[in-house]
Amino acid sequence: MSLFKTRKSEGAAVTPLDGVDVILADLDGVVYTGKDAVVYAVDSLSKAVAEGVRVGYITNNASRTDVQVAEHLSSFGLTVAPHDVVTSPQAAVKLLAGLVPAGSLILVVGGIGLISEVEKAGFTVTRLASDQPAAVIQGFAPDVAWNDLAQASFALHRGIPWVATNTDWTIPVEGGIAPGNGTLVSAVHTAVGTLPVVGGKPEKAIFDAAVERFDASSPLFIGDRLDTDIIGANRAGIRSAHVLTGIDGAKQLLAADEESRPTFILDDLRGLFEPYPSVELADDNTVATVGKAVVRLRGTNVEIVRPGDSAVNRLRAGCGLIWASGQPIYGLAVAPELYS
Repeated sequence: MSLFKTRKSEGAAVTPLDGVDVILADLDGVVYTGKDAVVYAVDSLSKAVAEGVRVGYITNNASRTDVQVAEHLSSFGLTVAPHDVVTSPQAAVKLLAGLVPAGSLILVVGGIGLISEVEKAGFTVTRLASDQPAAVIQGFAPDVAWNDLAQASFALHRGIPWVATNTDWTIPVEGGIAPGNGTLVSAVHTAVGTLPVVGGKPEKAIFDAAVERFDASSPLFIGDRLDTDIIGANRAGIRSAHVLTGIDGAKQLLAADEESRPTFILDDLRGLFEPYPSVELADDNTVATVGKAVVRLRGTNVEIVRPGDSAVNRLRAGCGLIWASGQPIYGLAVAPELYS
């Protein structure tokens, strides 16, 4: 049984937090971008905790330890312990333990966040393929270089197991959007012709680890990427809130396939506490209404009939309409006002 009570709104319309006992929050693009907190994120997460909802943090970032992540989050005024942070290296090392004998020599491509988890699990670390490692485990670090990828390739040509912390193509940083671990994994894949087992999002391993750690019976996952966060939550059977403060915006949501569609769409984390409007669809699925926003499908044209009073409600209506239509986005002419 969870030690944290479920939040309920009494006498109010349903909010995304109704019935939720644990929030599982992504970090980059949701809580912070680089060194800076995302606007409204800290206050909203603190409010959730004050109302009895536990908050756990899930990150695909393999370059830092759970201690470092907890310290970073605490610097914003959040109360976070290392145990509150679930990292992709933790999930990846758990997978690794099922592939090689205990205490094996492991070639590590990555930084301290990955090395520390490998060593905590009782494995020995090497950087050289000539040491004949039992497996390769790979995660992102800013200083990963060509030689690190080459050593992984040399080792993997022996047919040993390969585990990756995640395959994120991009990461948000202070200067903008940068290449992520997926690009580095792809470079090794090109050289060896095989694919790794993956611990982080969108795979279930990291979600299952978080649910188990926080004893969650009714979790809500919050993310900013469809290809990792929302797909992963859907695969794990967890409700999701997509927040428009990170990587994927309106255009990506409108085009989302069935596997990539979130339960909720939020401007920012204040939306966790606001009544969430339903999408009202006409019987023939050609008109969608959310609040005062009305969007229509006429032939292959997605048109705004009434803009309403918020861009997010227009987006919710547009998504509801397109998703219900069953038509692929490339066959539709979508009003630019829905995504620009």
